[in-house]
Amino acid sequence: MAEAKIRVRIVTPTKELYNDEATMVIMRGSEGDLGVLKGHQPFITTLDYGVLKIKNGEEELVSTLFGGFVDVTPDLVTILTDSAEWLEDIDVQRAEEAKRRAEERLNSKDANIDFLRAELALKRANIRLNSKKY
Repeated sequence: MAEAKIRVRIVTPTKELYNDEATMVIMRGSEGDLGVLKGHQPFITTLDYGVLKIKNGEEELVSTLFGGFVDVTPDLVTILTDSAEWLEDIDVQRAEEAKRRAEERLNSKDANIDFLRAELALKRANIRLNSKKY
């Protein structure tokens, strides 16, 4: 028997990253991890930085996801995010350099450093580097 599928759309300000069916979607919500199957109860929530998994039978696509919103209906998952990247698009060397720069800024005694911006840069770099484990 074929698994029930739900349509999944991932939209960033510059492009539609994904628009296809899946058997399950797993993402990091602001209150914790979420798993969605076809027929899920409708909800809207904010998303945290994290890894997004799109399962389609035995196939699994993995992406980073940097915040945003998700709108779930029984037949559709719509993710609106500022930024998302497929694993194969992540430049590990660039992420390591970004991590090093963010750590330097956070360890700086300079009063002009934007610490929130540095913390977010470090979080993005760590997610990119850790997502390569999938």
